[in-house]
Amino acid sequence: MASGFFAILDDIAALMDDVAVTSKIATQRTAGILGDDLAVNAEKATGFLSSREIPVLWAITKGSFINKLIILPVVFLLNWLYAPAINYVLILGGLYLAFEGVEKIIEFLFHRDKKGHEVVEEIVEDEKSDEEIEKAKVKSAITTDFILSVEIVIIALGTVLEESHPFITQILVTSLVAFIATVGVYGIVALIVRMDDAGFKLIKKSNDKGFFGKLGHFLVNALPVVIKALGVIGTIALIMVAGGIFAHRIEFLHHVLPSWSSNELLTILKEIILGLIGGLFAVALFTIGKGAVSLVKKK
Repeated sequence: MASGFFAILDDIAALMDDVAVTSKIATQRTAGILGDDLAVNAEKATGFLSSREIPVLWAITKGSFINKLIILPVVFLLNWLYAPAINYVLILGGLYLAFEGVEKIIEFLFHRDKKGHEVVEEIVEDEKSDEEIEKAKVKSAITTDFILSVEIVIIALGTVLEESHPFITQILVTSLVAFIATVGVYGIVALIVRMDDAGFKLIKKSNDKGFFGKLGHFLVNALPVVIKALGVIGTIALIMVAGGIFAHRIEFLHHVLPSWSSNELLTILKEIILGLIGGLFAVALFTIGKGAVSLVKKK
């Protein structure tokens, strides 16, 4: 009886050791996408009133956890029923990310001052309550998080499948990596969005004198720069992630410019180019679809 009990404990210990080692490998492989996830979500989680930053961030974090709870069983089920379906899901997600990234670039490049009735329309739009604007931004952040989460979960699962681990190890490792991704990314985002508050507290406690006073001013002044930088990095990250999905998940594109694969910088450039092309295609498709819907409504 006792020997059986200790044998079970030994099996559990071996399983946990296997999970820890494999989780470390899977986390390393998802490091790139986690960095992109951080840049994208940090940019999306900023721009709110100071008093609303943490509540909004918590709402996005809860949405991210719900995303993982939806994605994990669906990915396991798809992998069991029809593994190629995961590819199609990722490609569609890549188109959405590319669309978001290219749309931001187009808005930046072709933004113009509005006149006449356009200004009136914008004022009416601005009259939306802060609550409505907040909900829209949170929804957008959670939607983007969903696509990035799918990529993270599939990379983690792929790592486990390569090692031919048992099903229970697959579930534990993939779930652990998904949990670490959410806590790690949004924990860092929380630190970023509270930089200015930390700076003000340092200034107040140091009476605006000495090292801590200067550090406080640095944190306050650095936040707008960090937010702008994250906006640019987040946009590039969206396009790179999308391009990476296209390059690795679409067989034809995977073999385009094979000589570039041996050089890391050229690989990144290839992913950016594919992301931009995919984004332009998605924007064109969206514009045509939007125009068609408008015509149908007029009739």
